[in-house]
Amino acid sequence: MNLNWNRILNILIVVLILVFIGKKIYLYPKQKSGEQAPDFTETKVDGQPLTLSSLRGNYVLLDFWGSWCGPCRKENKELTKLYSDFKDSDFNNASAFKIVSIALEKNKNGAIKAIQNDGLLWPDHLIFENTFDSPVAMMYKVREIPQKYLINPDGMIVLVNPSIDELHDYLSNQVKKDGIY
Repeated sequence: MNLNWNRILNILIVVLILVFIGKKIYLYPKQKSGEQAPDFTETKVDGQPLTLSSLRGNYVLLDFWGSWCGPCRKENKELTKLYSDFKDSDFNNASAFKIVSIALEKNKNGAIKAIQNDGLLWPDHLIFENTFDSPVAMMYKVREIPQKYLINPDGMIVLVNPSIDELHDYLSNQVKKDGIY
């Protein structure tokens, strides 16, 4: 009888490990560094259209987030600092640094309030009320937030789900240094 319980317990542990690994694989970002960023055209919060390819020539950070997501809201403070640090920078091979916030929501008003309360001062905000079923989230296969993609001036993904520190380091290395152009 004791042997059966040990066997059942071992099988249960293996099943739990496989479920955990499967979930990690399912949630992991599907876009890869070095791939062309999928293009999209959507309407921003201010009613103006935004086409990702129109931002070529800039470093663009796609930030998938939600007003209901605690880690996203915490990261917003760091993103505002990152934006402030690089929005007026003179880059070696880019015109500017842009952030496109893509809020995956159930209620648009929550995102609008979060944008104001968190001081997200950049102009490019998209809000989708069908959360992970929104067209852009499906295009980028987003299944978990926060999720980020840094796109270079040629429209290629250069960083997948980077930390704020990784973004800061990468962008710092792209800023023109005195006497080096």
